[in-house]
Order: sequence, then structure tokens, then C-alpha cells
Amino acid sequence: MSTNLRVLTVIGTRPEAIKMAPVIAELARQDGITSRVLASGQHRQMLDQVLAIFHITPDYDLDVMRPDQAPADVLARIAVGMQPILREFAPDWVLVQGDTTTVLAAALAAAYAGCRVGHVEAGLRTYDRRNPFPEELNRVLVDHASDLHFAPTESARQALLREGINEATVHVTGNTVIDALRVIAAQSRPAHEPQVRDGRRLILVTAHRRENHGRPIREIVEALRQLALRNDVHIVYPVHPNPHIWEPVHQGLGGSENVTLLEPLDYLDFVHWMKEAYLILTDSGGIQEEAPSLGVPVLVLRETTERPEAVAAGVARLVGTRADAIVAEATQLLNDPASHAAMAQRANPFGDGRAAQRIVAILAGRQPPPWSPTETTDYA
Repeated sequence: MSTNLRVLTVIGTRPEAIKMAPVIAELARQDGITSRVLASGQHRQMLDQVLAIFHITPDYDLDVMRPDQAPADVLARIAVGMQPILREFAPDWVLVQGDTTTVLAAALAAAYAGCRVGHVEAGLRTYDRRNPFPEELNRVLVDHASDLHFAPTESARQALLREGINEATVHVTGNTVIDALRVIAAQSRPAHEPQVRDGRRLILVTAHRRENHGRPIREIVEALRQLALRNDVHIVYPVHPNPHIWEPVHQGLGGSENVTLLEPLDYLDFVHWMKEAYLILTDSGGIQEEAPSLGVPVLVLRETTERPEAVAAGVARLVGTRADAIVAEATQLLNDPASHAAMAQRANPFGDGRAAQRIVAILAGRQPPPWSPTETTDYA
């Protein structure tokens, strides 16, 4: 192992913190590595929840969150705020994860400062720059600014190679969200227990992405309203605080029977509710990766997905945002036990829970643990 390797890990949103927590923990376990954590604060409250659960205390906090800020504003504040930190700490590696504005800003700031960049969860693509926006644009730019690419799957690796990324810099590691899920799913049940009526099957919902603002979220709400009319389901929806989501959801579903609208849950609570769910409706990327390990079918409320592996494995289905399509797909799984059983396979194409070990080993110049794409783990 290289001695005195200096690594700066950058996180800004709840999903980034969840997926980087196992990497931060693995860096701390290794001798010869000086590890520091920078939080941008792009999502303040939801980020802080995850930091507390994983016992992460950032060494630096840019606190960039402002009401109704545009991605360009976030990018500028982070890029400027990182400059003195990069000069003071002088990291050998700056690690970023995923596709948020924090990730793009940190990668550019590091590259401009002459620091090497490692991109965790590299190679995800929808091949539609406007869907999701700005995430698809961010991840393409970050991959081409990075020096090491930690691809979660072989298909992500192939996407990078097709774009001319140097093969020697691309490593298939699995996705670190499976590492995080292994830790959290083993913990005790949380105290927060929304009342689900006896005999009802739980439908867990998340929908918040920028491309679903406006007509799509209204269609999603209408689909949920129709599903809630059934006598055999209870819908639990932790609602994102963004007013573009919060207002139409509460206007359309507030007070509805068989629907519980919640404040955003911390990760411990949310993993518990994923384990309890009969079906998940989501536009989240991370849930498409986590739910297969828990044996819960996922209907993806998007027109495209950068995680086609779950669809190919038969554990997720891309249904879009039209109310009639959502209701039809959910109804099939609720009415046909065989269709539900076919999706509830507990087969996860995204890893075996050792992605963080591989990433840190590669950074340190060691041989990473072996992994087979067919290896899966049951966390239910």
C-alpha cells in the first residue's frame, strides 16, 4: 500500500452520503491513508440525517444550500469554496459519487487544482441529456474529467469504453449502496411506525426528480389516488420538501383513505419500510439498486433509466409517469401472485456488499477482492 495517501471524499446529498459511507468507513480502517470528508450541504436536512446514522462528521462543510437555488448557483459556490480546501489539504485523490451538481462541481474544482479524481458509480447512462436533467449531463462530464472510474456493473464499464475512456482506468466494483444496505438492514426496527390498516399490502412511494415536476407528478398523484380506492392496499409516501412535489402531492392525496403522507424518512426508517413493502413505486435511482436485495418489485416512475440491469434481471419495470400505465402495472402485480413472485427474486445485479473494499484497494494500489456479477446477497 502507498504510504500517507491523502483522500478527500465529497458528499452533498442524501444518496451520495449513503453510497459513500461504506467508502469513508473503509478508508478510516486502512493504515497509511489520511482521509477527510467534505460536505457541500446541497441537501442540508436530508444529508445531515444520513451523516448521523453512519456516524460521519465532515471535516469541511460548505453549507451551500439556499432556497430555490439553480444548479449553476450550487456549482459556482462549491467550486469556489473548495479551492482553499484543496490547497490546504492537497489530496492525492478526490472521490465523488454519482451525478449531482455537487459531484460535477467537485470534480471540476479538483481537476483544475491538479488533483486526481475518482468517480464512484461511473458509467451510468440513459443517453438522453435532458432525462434526467441535469444528472445525465453531470455524469458524462464527470466521467471524462476523472482519472479512475469505479463502474458498478459490466454494462456501465462498457458504456465508458464506448466513449473512449481508457480501459486501464475502469474497474467493476459493484455498487456501494449494497454495502450500506447490508449495514442498515441488520439494525433493529425503527420507532417510527405509520399506521397501516390490518390486511392491507404496503405500497411504498417516492417521487421527487426534477423531470417529474409539473404534469408528471400530477399524473403520479392521480395514479396513487386510484390505487388507494382499493380495499387491500395502504400507500405510504414520504414526500420531498420541494414545493414542486410537496404541494401537488398534498393537494391531491391529503386526507385520502389508505394513504399516509410523511415527512422524508431517515435512511434507517426507509430501509425498514422497503423491507415491509409489497411493492415500491419510485423515480429514485438508489431504490432500483436496493429493493432487489430485499425481494421487493419496483415500478420505475420514469421514461428512461440508467440502471437497465434491474429491468433486465426482471426485478424492476420501467412504467413511465402516465396515470393509466402506472395503475395498470401496479394492478397486475397486486392481482396476479405469479407476476409478483416473478419480480420478487431477491437477485441483485449491483453487487455483493464489498464494493467499498474494492475501491479503497484500487486507490491504494492493492489487488481488490474478487467479485462475480452473479453473486447476490439476501438482506431481508
